[in-house]
Amino acid sequence: MKLYVSATLRSFFGRNAKLDVHAKTIKEAFAWLEAEYPDAKKVLFDEDGRLRSFIRIYVGEKNRTPEEHWEEVIEESEEVLFLPAIAGGAPEDSLISEERRKAVSFDDAEVERFGKHMMLREIGVKGQKRIKAARVVVAGAGALGSAVIQYLAAAGVGTIKVIDPEDVKLSDLQSQVIHGTRDVKRPKAASAKDTVRNINRSIVFESETAPLEASMIADAIDGFDLVVDCSDNYKARYLINDACYLCGIPTVFGAIYQYEGQVGIFNLKNGPCLRCLFPTPPPAGLVPTCAEGGTISPLSGIVGSIQANEALKLILGIGESLAGKLLTVDTLNLHSHILTVEKEHHCTLCGDVPTIKGVQEFDYDDFCGLREPEEEVPIEGFTPEEFARRIENKDPITIVDVREPHERAILRFPDAVVIPIGQLARRKNELDPEKDTIFICKQGQRSILAINTLREAGYQGPLYNLKGGLDAMKDIMFSHEGAWL
Repeated sequence: MKLYVSATLRSFFGRNAKLDVHAKTIKEAFAWLEAEYPDAKKVLFDEDGRLRSFIRIYVGEKNRTPEEHWEEVIEESEEVLFLPAIAGGAPEDSLISEERRKAVSFDDAEVERFGKHMMLREIGVKGQKRIKAARVVVAGAGALGSAVIQYLAAAGVGTIKVIDPEDVKLSDLQSQVIHGTRDVKRPKAASAKDTVRNINRSIVFESETAPLEASMIADAIDGFDLVVDCSDNYKARYLINDACYLCGIPTVFGAIYQYEGQVGIFNLKNGPCLRCLFPTPPPAGLVPTCAEGGTISPLSGIVGSIQANEALKLILGIGESLAGKLLTVDTLNLHSHILTVEKEHHCTLCGDVPTIKGVQEFDYDDFCGLREPEEEVPIEGFTPEEFARRIENKDPITIVDVREPHERAILRFPDAVVIPIGQLARRKNELDPEKDTIFICKQGQRSILAINTLREAGYQGPLYNLKGGLDAMKDIMFSHEGAWL
């Protein structure tokens, strides 16, 4: 059986996290452990030979602590966990060289500040010096970046560079806890800098407020040890992945949507890159972004904290990382999995015969579906002002809403026809080709996909997109606002 030993017990088991135990039952496992690790008996059992009360035994997800379960046969595929209650060295594979580590020193305040780190055997003084010597780029100061930036700053990372071109919006504050109400309309990078200074003024903070482009990203990450990808769009993710691979910088990847998150490490020591896992992103508009689909507030903190933890482990060279793996977390249903990510020999970036040789040579707008193909008929659209005027004038138009149900619950058009994109082709007869049909979504991307879908199905009536989606209409005032809200 596979036995997982919690960190607080590992000193009694040769500091092993996992053990291959030659046993079929819990009772046989105890006998094997006593023979292999004699010191383990005193931590597992009291003087009367009873299992200590602060230790729980799990087989898979089932509690098997009571002795009545100790003779049950355990399947080889199941993992046994010894779970104790908890109160709350110099690594060899660190990203930080010995020379850089030795060049760092601490004053008395820093010794006190980072004392709990230095008490950890895997970190100690030498490890904390590595953290201080580290130079980390955080791409994105939004939801994920909020947790990553603050925890890296609190941990003592010496240099943090934040790349984010956006300003803080009121709607950001629900999950982007690095910003406050007073930061609305300020650059996110500037707001993040203020927060970092409040955490630790000795940190060197650098910022980049220009949008990520192929022409600048290599220079933006040059000289840094690690990039933590907290971006929220496909173009940025592939730019970061490609630049990091070509510059030899590992990437801690993170992504969130509604209640689910993903974390992985790419481009580390000839390991897989993002393209090995996802060679291409979904077509623009096909999959809603987290801005369109929403996320529960704590999710970004959960996933961002895991990213920060993985970043620190790479800096220190300790533990088992997510290199070559992808952690998936479903916080709604309390499920998580660690999936293996194989290096793809046919990968266009890191495979045996790569076709991508430089970041600047690749057309990311076309790759990520951000550019309208030249051969397609251009999509005509109305501005929010034009759309509002047609509603006010009661023009004979058909409004088709292609949003998700939870989006319509927040903002709805009573007279709109609700047709999911996947049903448009078979429900095209519900539309009147003699009327102008206007498609609406949150940001104007899914409605473009809907129009192209209908055209492909042979629909001949006039089709229009609401430019910028409903997000662009937030400042529009109607003479009778309750008519459509």
